[in-house]
Amino acid sequence: MPVPTGDRLSALRTLMSSDEYKIDAFLIPSEDAHQSEYIADCDKRRYWISGFTGSAGYAIVSNKEAALFTDGRYFLQASEQLDENWILMKQGLPGVPTWQEYIVKNLPRGSRIGVDPTLITAADARLLSDSLKTVDSTLVPVHVNPVDKVWAERPDAPHDVVITHPIKFSGKSHNDKLDDVRKYIQQKDAYGVVVSALDEIAWLFNLRGSDVECNPVFYSYAVVTNSEAILYVEAAKITDDVRQHLGDSVTLKPYAVIFDDLKQFGEKLTASSKKLIINSRTSLAIEVAAGQLNVQEERSFITDAKAIKNEAELKGMRDCHMRDAAALVHYFAWLEKQLKAGVVLDEVDGADRLEKFRAEQADYVGLSFDTISSTGANGAIIHYKPEKGACKNIDINQIYLCDSGGQYKDGTTDVTRTYHFAEPTAYEKRCFTRVLQGHIAIDAVVFPQGTTGYLLDPFARHALWKDGLDFRHGTGHGVGSFLNVHEGPQGIGIRVAYNDTPFAAGMTITDEPGYYEDGKFGIRIENILIVRQAQTPHNFGERGYLSFERVTLVPIGLNLIDLDLLSPAEKKWVNEYHAEILQKIGPLVANDPDAVAWLKRETTPI
Repeated sequence: MPVPTGDRLSALRTLMSSDEYKIDAFLIPSEDAHQSEYIADCDKRRYWISGFTGSAGYAIVSNKEAALFTDGRYFLQASEQLDENWILMKQGLPGVPTWQEYIVKNLPRGSRIGVDPTLITAADARLLSDSLKTVDSTLVPVHVNPVDKVWAERPDAPHDVVITHPIKFSGKSHNDKLDDVRKYIQQKDAYGVVVSALDEIAWLFNLRGSDVECNPVFYSYAVVTNSEAILYVEAAKITDDVRQHLGDSVTLKPYAVIFDDLKQFGEKLTASSKKLIINSRTSLAIEVAAGQLNVQEERSFITDAKAIKNEAELKGMRDCHMRDAAALVHYFAWLEKQLKAGVVLDEVDGADRLEKFRAEQADYVGLSFDTISSTGANGAIIHYKPEKGACKNIDINQIYLCDSGGQYKDGTTDVTRTYHFAEPTAYEKRCFTRVLQGHIAIDAVVFPQGTTGYLLDPFARHALWKDGLDFRHGTGHGVGSFLNVHEGPQGIGIRVAYNDTPFAAGMTITDEPGYYEDGKFGIRIENILIVRQAQTPHNFGERGYLSFERVTLVPIGLNLIDLDLLSPAEKKWVNEYHAEILQKIGPLVANDPDAVAWLKRETTPI
């Protein structure tokens, strides 16, 4: 049921028109001050004002209407969650403007458009300001977010302590990483680097936190120069263990002090030719504090460095996926047995039981995202989240899609499996097999260095296209090392941004094509892959070639495969994959007869 938003919008509009603000519209993005995809409860402003819970969306509230922009992953979910006060703008469909175009074309000329400068990037603010000038409108930064003022029960900011990430898992000390950053600063002839992305800070200093659910990060900023490294984080979060870990090489200061410090840096820089480096995800508030003339925008060196995992991180990724696979095998065997015995379980019951199986594994910390446990039509909601009292009972006669992951001290997992615990229809099998063929095509591809995920994406869709089918989400994303489950800059998809980052050995990427029919079912098969050097008989152009190593080890649903559609090479792929799973995961579930029997059946050669 949609959350009633009429009173919330009325209170916000009253404040917008007051002498304190005098704005005609207000922009409400999903992100926090660090441009995080997943955010703490206190930062869920767009969710609170609109009632839409998806992770991607942009809300615009004007004096006359409220519009919510989101992408194809969330069309169905948003249509069910928004009440009558909202207009759903389905981004990417013909005739639907972007939120930037909407502001320029749909609002009256001369409008004052309010924005929280901590929540919009400096790059977006510049582009938007230039566009607004064409209609004599103005972007107005506000010092206090008006949503915070009308959100009476807004949660407090989290205060959990920070923990260290040992070098046996990180593979490199924070001092060595700081040295690499300083070499980059010298190459750019800059004064220093401002770091605002939470996962970049956690990676750089080999620290982890729990301020954001499912993401082991903590609220902080950092500035690194040739002579010092400053970590801005609340003192209550820092333990003696963390202080000892950081040593004398890192100065600790309170979180909000960065804005005053940047102003002081700006005064120093005004008299010199050197600048502070920011990136395209840095907030307008950071740029304003430092002074626009004192910063230079560059591609994030830390994001690129973090994306290429070292051997310790890769070992952790392989190890944690074996334990994670054991948990999933226990779960799917248990679930099938319960359903065939007539036990009534809803989608949340399933998700909760899977979490318990994961919690039994060594070095388990928590979930890497909310489990998508979905039966039948709910599987078509791509980022569905079941809620007790509103979810469905798992139906043995319908497709079951489970997308889940865990955070372990040595790595992060993200795996989707689609099963049918009874008899699927011929059409369901055909759709599933087309998805499987796309999955295999990505897994098995060999490609020259310099290739991007934008160029590989058609491999995942080709089999679906043969039947006139497709899916409205990316094919793959990077995955952190005990960090965010969604990590850039690499990815596989149709977004032009994915053409900016060629694959490199050591990167991680998911392989997750799907197919979804609203009101009926959803299908997705997802593994995590590691980019590795490929051994080819030739090396045309001396470019070098790359391939993928899969680390996810969970069986593919055999009864959903239409064998007539698979080529001999595809059947060989399935059999070799299942043989590997049985060999590696069988010993880990040996104490569970049901899991052993299920695993052997589901890895039977085809």
